[in-house]
Amino acid sequence: MTKKTTKKMVLSALFIALGLVLPFLTGQIPQIGSRLLPMHIPILLCGFVCGAPFGLATGFITPLLRSLIFGMPPMMPTAVAMAFELAAYGFISGLMYKLLPKRKPFVYVSLIISMICGRIVWGIVSFFLYGLSGTAFTWQIFAAGAFINAVPGIILQIVIIPLIIFALEKGNLIESE
Repeated sequence: MTKKTTKKMVLSALFIALGLVLPFLTGQIPQIGSRLLPMHIPILLCGFVCGAPFGLATGFITPLLRSLIFGMPPMMPTAVAMAFELAAYGFISGLMYKLLPKRKPFVYVSLIISMICGRIVWGIVSFFLYGLSGTAFTWQIFAAGAFINAVPGIILQIVIIPLIIFALEKGNLIESE
């Protein structure tokens, strides 16, 4: 195992830990706590910082582990659907960041593409999981869960994640692969 791989594994563990803890902090704001999508932030950052494979693994593990340890989110269908959604976020943010030019506008492009793709994956997986339980997963449920209720978190992600990435780039703390 190379030093670079070890570093990415340690950082991925840090991002998982953040994904486990951040919902406790935002949960203290009952009106919008869950709408801030606290688990999404470290997973998107992991994709940018550690790359697509680590982002995918970290995204898949975090909601399942949080459900097992703390009982939230509920395993079925929420944590399972989130596992696929966050895996997509981590993978696509890492892939887009690697493929696109290293200029500021493309950090936003990578982020927005990741967010859209992750929400689509969540919708597809939720459709199947709800169907297995005999519950309808309607367009209204998808729109509310993926966009309407998520507006505060979407705004937070679009503001904070690029700022963190720019700071990491400025300090040469993100390696261009």
